[in-house]
Amino acid sequence: MKKFFILFFILTFFPFSVTSDDDFLSLKKNKVNVRYGPGFDYEVKYIYRKRNLPLKIIDKKENFRKIIDHKKNSGWIHWTQLKKSKSFIVTKDKILFSKPTLFSKPKAIIQKGRLLIYKNCKKKWCNIKTGNYDGWVNTEDIWGKIR
Repeated sequence: MKKFFILFFILTFFPFSVTSDDDFLSLKKNKVNVRYGPGFDYEVKYIYRKRNLPLKIIDKKENFRKIIDHKKNSGWIHWTQLKKSKSFIVTKDKILFSKPTLFSKPKAIIQKGRLLIYKNCKKKWCNIKTGNYDGWVNTEDIWGKIR
């Protein structure tokens, strides 16, 4: 009876969450296998070849995470191939600005589908790096999560 009371107390005041705050993670490596099911016994469905690609976690089973990408492809990836995301993909063409305001100098056009790595974010703007460019981009119309 005492064990039941302790277990009840712990579960009531310290609930365990099945989901994580990290609903978006990104690829840790340049080559990651995506499988049909949550285990190494399942065949490889396809292979990602883009480090830092943001993926949405939609399910978990043991050491595997079911993911979906910005093109609606889904599958299972081992958790060791994922990391906290510091990236997003733009879903519409955007302008890269020198400062976090529409009135600053434009530096480049960021095309739809481009992977952006962000350093930090302020309100609705993120300081990003992509290729040889760095600057600020508005965070509307993106795939990924800004922390």
